[in-house]
Amino acid sequence: MRDQREQWSVRKCAAACGGCEKAFVHEEVVISELQFQDGSYHRVDRCDACAVKSSDGISVWKTQFLLPPVEEEMVPKENVESLLRKRMREEQPEDRDLIFILAVMLERKRILSERGVQPLADGFKMRVYEHRKTKESFTVTDPGLRLDELEQVQDEVAILLGGQPRSRPATEADASGS
Repeated sequence: MRDQREQWSVRKCAAACGGCEKAFVHEEVVISELQFQDGSYHRVDRCDACAVKSSDGISVWKTQFLLPPVEEEMVPKENVESLLRKRMREEQPEDRDLIFILAVMLERKRILSERGVQPLADGFKMRVYEHRKTKESFTVTDPGLRLDELEQVQDEVAILLGGQPRSRPATEADASGS
């Protein structure tokens, strides 16, 4: 008997009657039977009319057919990698600082690996990154951000990712209003 029990697994209610093959409708009462045939267990679901004609199951029970809930299309929350890909695709010059910070974040998360640095004619550097899993190459301009510019870009990234900008202590210039 142990061998037969191991052959049974969880089974959902069928979408149609096992007798007349009529599709069940939402919240319709269904008669379910557990049958033992050819050395294994089978679940058979029938409508009321067909269930009256046959009831040779080991176990018989009433259940209700429920359509699976319609999954709401969720807008995926932006993550660092998807934001980087999106901004690189758009190729907006004003996104250069943002793209660089996103690439550095992915490098720190060990998603991207730096594979090379090329000096550019305008004094900037081009960094070549490789995605560790997909082996895609990303070329990112290093804008040579100063420390005072870095915080502003980090705050922008935080906001784009659904977070809050970091709070900074007020400076004397902020306090005096100048």
